[in-house]
Amino acid sequence: MDDYLMSNGNKSDSFWYDGLQFTCTSCGHCCRYEPGYVFLSDDDVETLSNHLKITDKVFLANYCRIVNLGITNRLSLTEKDNNDCIFWSDGCTVYRARPLQCRTYPFWPSIMGAPENWERESLECPGINRGKKHSAREIRREIRKRERQTLITP
Repeated sequence: MDDYLMSNGNKSDSFWYDGLQFTCTSCGHCCRYEPGYVFLSDDDVETLSNHLKITDKVFLANYCRIVNLGITNRLSLTEKDNNDCIFWSDGCTVYRARPLQCRTYPFWPSIMGAPENWERESLECPGINRGKKHSAREIRREIRKRERQTLITP
């Protein structure tokens, strides 16, 4: 049974069963202002390296850092001194090649797990609850992409 469709054992109980609205406004709030992590997979590194026309080795040296999460390490994009994503400059400079974490926002398991998480996120993101309506099927597909992603653990 799909945990993301059921809250009380019934599909109709899921807060996003009938879909949710979201359209990115390109405001940059999720890319700027606060420290954070953009965890990367091998596919992300390859896609970004190809987009930038550099080797994976050069990409890793110039745009990545290792983050100690206590029980494991993860590879993440670096940030500028002001906490903006390394690829933010009046917009995302790698938008077409952005990592899966960025492409699937806000349909992350942590946000979709409870209606209060979605509402809390909507206070920070002006695109949530506005614009295009995404079906439960589309949302489920985005969540599964993240769940299947193998992140780099250096």
